[in-house]
Amino acid sequence: MRADIHPTYYPDAKVTCASCGKSWTTGSTKKELRVDICSNCHPFFTGEASRLLDIEGQVDRFYKKLSVRQTYVEQQKVKEELKGSPDRLIEDLGLAVRATEALKTAGITNVGQFLEKLNGGNEAVLAIPGFGQASLTSAKKKLRSLGYELPAAAA
Repeated sequence: MRADIHPTYYPDAKVTCASCGKSWTTGSTKKELRVDICSNCHPFFTGEASRLLDIEGQVDRFYKKLSVRQTYVEQQKVKEELKGSPDRLIEDLGLAVRATEALKTAGITNVGQFLEKLNGGNEAVLAIPGFGQASLTSAKKKLRSLGYELPAAAA
């Protein structure tokens, strides 16, 4: 090494953290070093900040999944209770708006009343103004898929 061009090296330089006060020795070209933050108190090295944020995220995700599951179970329970029930609303059949309004105008608001009307045959239902063959076919398909027994006169 060439003489008089290199800085003085101090093998026992004291390093002090301003945040937590921890001190240690290391080699440096300065006798004493003061740092703002060290590995003892930095959130990246301690993992505290990310762990707390991650725990909050996990808890929120858990509660979100739990509430979605509870909603789904309640909906399935309601569907199961209504399956085959004559009290099911006529809107649940998913008919066209015109057909649904025609049934309501005729005083048919639930599936039980519609099935009673079907006891008189297809002609009895088709006699309702605004309710056509396509709506009747669609209503029968939906009733079968929901587990209802159609009257013999309507089959």
